[in-house]
Amino acid sequence: MELDLAGRRVLVEGPRGAALISRLLSAGAQVSVSDASTTSVRDLVERGLVSEDTTGPFAAVLAADAWSPSSSGATQNDEYAGTVTLVGGGPGDPGLLTIAGIQAIQRADVVVYDRLAPLSSLDEAPADAELIDVGKIPRGEFTPQERINELLVTHAQAGKHVVRLKGGDSFVFGRGGEECQACVAAGVPVRVIPGVTSAVAVPELAGIPVTHRTASQGFAVVSGHVPPGDPRGTVEWSALARAGVSIVVLMGVANLAAICETLVDAGLGADTPAAVIVDGGLASQQVVRADVATLAKAAADEGVRSPAVTVIGAVAELGF
Repeated sequence: MELDLAGRRVLVEGPRGAALISRLLSAGAQVSVSDASTTSVRDLVERGLVSEDTTGPFAAVLAADAWSPSSSGATQNDEYAGTVTLVGGGPGDPGLLTIAGIQAIQRADVVVYDRLAPLSSLDEAPADAELIDVGKIPRGEFTPQERINELLVTHAQAGKHVVRLKGGDSFVFGRGGEECQACVAAGVPVRVIPGVTSAVAVPELAGIPVTHRTASQGFAVVSGHVPPGDPRGTVEWSALARAGVSIVVLMGVANLAAICETLVDAGLGADTPAAVIVDGGLASQQVVRADVATLAKAAADEGVRSPAVTVIGAVAELGF
């Protein structure tokens, strides 16, 4: 983009704006949207990264065109069975998307993407590719997993090359295994391109190594989606408290207070260093540090929201 839009107001019009919005935010623009109907754009609005104020003036008004099928797209794969490729997109910075992932997007007929995928990478898709937003906002709007599985299978069975683009790695709390199972059950060829997992990359981007020779000889990655004591949960929090390894919690913002309290009650020192990293890999990245006993309050005071990665252990006091 030739214009210097850092700090300037820009209006994005049209429903296919996720990639353009992501690039503008990376350039430091103050972005407003006229259409927040897709889950990924709605999520950016709710996180305060994008505005719905369309009152001018704006330094630029940019159009994001709606998708329309090309005349050739319906027949280009008639002699070849469709495929599904799961692409782990990394923690959000498009520069951390693998070369193999970019190449898969460039060859896609259909891209089914999440809100935490590197949205600007959607620009790599062919102009006539169909982009389908299936983002899940925590405790908000979402597309059921069964519907996502159906979309992958249906488009592949129609002879399309389908890319399922996710944040992080597809097999680390990404439900990629379920999607692979659905494809295999339907006889659809499926392959997986690994991604840089946010469990390691996001702390690293904040200067926190999840292992460090003098501080931690291992790390455990757990989901904080359900709180300790919930019958749906299988994490042995008391065992983690005694394990002597760094604890990395994904999807744990809503249950942070309960998680920290449970760990301390189980024997983890109340003064154990801890940190929460919000929007890892994005221009809006934020780091909140405290000890484990006060981390939840510190996070609340700073207005921490999902997506965030929590690190608990001696490594959390390191920073480079």
